[in-house]
Amino acid sequence: MGSSEHQQLNLLWLQSGGCGGCSMSLLSAESPDLFTCLKGAGIKLLWHPSLSEESGTDLVGLLQSIADGDLRLDFLCLEGSVIQGPNGSGLFHRLAGSDRPMRDWIRRLCGLAHHVVAVGSCAAFGGITSGGGNPSEACGLQFDNAEVGGLLGADFRSRHGLPVINIAGCPTHPNWVTETLLQIAMGDLQQGDLDEFGRPRSYADHLVHHGCPRNEFYEFKASAEKPSDLGCMMEHMGCLGTQARADCNTRLWNGEGSCLRGGYACINCTAPGFEEPGHRFAETPKVAGIPIGLPIDMPKAWFVALASLSKAATPVRLKENATADHVRVAPGNKGREK
Repeated sequence: MGSSEHQQLNLLWLQSGGCGGCSMSLLSAESPDLFTCLKGAGIKLLWHPSLSEESGTDLVGLLQSIADGDLRLDFLCLEGSVIQGPNGSGLFHRLAGSDRPMRDWIRRLCGLAHHVVAVGSCAAFGGITSGGGNPSEACGLQFDNAEVGGLLGADFRSRHGLPVINIAGCPTHPNWVTETLLQIAMGDLQQGDLDEFGRPRSYADHLVHHGCPRNEFYEFKASAEKPSDLGCMMEHMGCLGTQARADCNTRLWNGEGSCLRGGYACINCTAPGFEEPGHRFAETPKVAGIPIGLPIDMPKAWFVALASLSKAATPVRLKENATADHVRVAPGNKGREK
């Protein structure tokens, strides 16, 4: 399916149980923008609910032509979770202009697509839509939360031989989507390029902690105590950046932003089950004063020892600034730092 074949690649984008936030994020793609990316990769956008004029019978006709085998489907991108309720019927969400549940259309089209892409954590794992007792019986395409299965089942493979490609995030970074589509179009994305949850390793092999502007505070365990503070938000404010698999602080949003740069703790939105952590997002649960969510690959004993040493060595500058909403103590000259 590489670009050397000079064959136009058809992409169909469907939305199911979700807010449309991943589409909104995708429209902010830069260098290149979405349409330049698609054109350069030889990808034709057959339909998108927010970008296409066709609706109603026109869309149903398009989907039927794919289902009948009259139109090749290279990419099926789903945004939003699959709605299975009530009682497994899928009737909570019918495709407008048809009597069929959206769930049934999705299943049928996935079986015809050369690549199936779940855009966002809802489509990948169920996400926000599956929270709160999950009355809509929402699930992901190939995962139900962290369990393999979902709508398509553990054994599903697209016509190209890959499982569902889960571009997880809430919302996804626009360049995670465009980069993945380009990889597929060039024939450069294989099974080994996906992690254990089907996420592209191009971003999932990184931690949100990498590049965090608060890392100096983290190193000395100089912690924020309230939302406006400048310090590290891991100890008290619920930040999961040391566990979250994403490159948000090195691949910035709109060239300059990330949750942490905006003063918000990382909630690990690329992971299954992030929507129900069992506590408030802005608090860090602890046992005997030790945060439950320790950094990846760090044994508890090491963390306790490191934290004790770090706190003992915290410079006055960091200690003062950590619980302030602005820099109170500026960096001193070499050799004069307290």
